[in-house]
Amino acid sequence: MKLLERKVALVTGAGSGIGKATAELFAREGARVVVSDISEVNGTLTVDEIKKQGGEAFFVKADSSKPADNEALVAQAVQQYGGLDIAVNNAGIGGPLALTGEYPVDGWQKVIDINLSGVFYGLRYQIPAMLEKGGTIVNIASILGSTATKYSPAYVASKHGVVGLTKAAALEYADKKIRINAVGPGYIKTPLVLESLDKPALDSLVGLHPIGRLGEAGEIAELILWLASGKSSFVTGAYYPADGGYLAQ
Repeated sequence: MKLLERKVALVTGAGSGIGKATAELFAREGARVVVSDISEVNGTLTVDEIKKQGGEAFFVKADSSKPADNEALVAQAVQQYGGLDIAVNNAGIGGPLALTGEYPVDGWQKVIDINLSGVFYGLRYQIPAMLEKGGTIVNIASILGSTATKYSPAYVASKHGVVGLTKAAALEYADKKIRINAVGPGYIKTPLVLESLDKPALDSLVGLHPIGRLGEAGEIAELILWLASGKSSFVTGAYYPADGGYLAQ
């Protein structure tokens, strides 16, 4: 039997990178997947790929920084498939690079709105949909949810916030059969990373990982799958780095 047989799973930011890899893996493991992204083109491509592989999915365009979009996304999942068992709050951006004392205020607001408030809005509407039967939620943080780097104060703050929010919510719903965990990817070969850096910068990133390479989106998806499945039934309120040794240094 597949790990997520007939489960209903919602994945935000599923049009590319980790979200896409997760949505496709969930479908291969038997889930009915609600693919959400701000890009209709990318989200539809993910759905097409899932269906091509024999899976079941549909697309909902949503901006994770808007409460109403999150509410509508959950409502459409419930309407289409009759409930919600799994949610992955993955949508996120990197934001501008600048010293904290010079950081653009609008850049700060946008990063916080998407990376942190977007996760809260997801939880706000996903949790009520899971209260009757229980469920699992995985929030995508970062290695920068437990350490820092220069020139990205908004990103670092938002990802630290995701880890704290995950733990707080997990404690509140641990006795209600809802498990909530966070994943902290290292630098992964996704469009967010590859399109924003030149080769010397990418090479320097590789050097930060003792394993000697950047991660693959599919490797992170495997960890998310474990946390979303019954295999991790005693795990809640946890933060799992998947970083090629980055945080061990």
